[in-house]
Amino acid sequence: MEKQMQKWLMFLRKFNFFLAILFLALAEISHCFEIKGNYIQGGLLFGKTEIGAKVYFDNISIPIDKKGNFLIGLKRKQAKVSNIKILLESGEQLNKKIIIDKRKYKIQKINNINKNKVTPPERFFKRIKNESNLINKAKKKYIEEPFYIKGFIMPTQGIITGVYGSQRILNGIPKRPHYGLDIANQEGTDVISVSDGIIVLAEEDLYFSGGTIIISHGQGLTSSYLHLSKITTKVGEQVYQGQKLGEIGSTGRSTGPHLDWRMEVHGVRIDPKLLLD
Repeated sequence: MEKQMQKWLMFLRKFNFFLAILFLALAEISHCFEIKGNYIQGGLLFGKTEIGAKVYFDNISIPIDKKGNFLIGLKRKQAKVSNIKILLESGEQLNKKIIIDKRKYKIQKINNINKNKVTPPERFFKRIKNESNLINKAKKKYIEEPFYIKGFIMPTQGIITGVYGSQRILNGIPKRPHYGLDIANQEGTDVISVSDGIIVLAEEDLYFSGGTIIISHGQGLTSSYLHLSKITTKVGEQVYQGQKLGEIGSTGRSTGPHLDWRMEVHGVRIDPKLLLD
């Protein structure tokens, strides 16, 4: 009986030692890799890991700053299961499987739009292509400083008339999904910066978006402000959360005065509203 008791105590000691080692290992992994945010289609994830590490999201390389911070955008139709891989300088590899909540998107019908804006005539193709290149180049201007750490606020006041992800039917013709948050108000209503950042684009008359401003908030995260009637800032200027950028208008492809506010990170368009929740 005494021998059995000793064996049992020895087993418990070994088991407790195993649990302690496991706990320390998990704690070390947790210390090396932290991530938070909205695990939902259109969401944004904020990550932090060891300095010098490499980060991959579904095998796509993600930029990381000198302090180990990184951002991951989740697509409108992001798969239910995705994987984050971290390669530490020591050679150790960490993996985290994440589950993404699925969303059901609205169908939005908009009529009485100038037919040339719904399906542009061929004579505008070159202009549209040049403007698209201009926008993409601006969004790719990489600024490492994480201005976004201040958080986000609404860029204007008004009524929400359009939401992220909705399938749009323009004059009866199915078009691409909408990737912004539409806020309607009177022309001339102030539009402010949602967070600190650097102006990377300020154009008064783009074919689709009219008066347009794009701000880099660091690490590939940008905010865009479309259909403006007036722009009060310029490229290269550092702006601060709450600072006036321009005024609501109805320029470009628009049926009335409103602001189309968009957010994007590393080429992935995310839901602006989720940043306010």
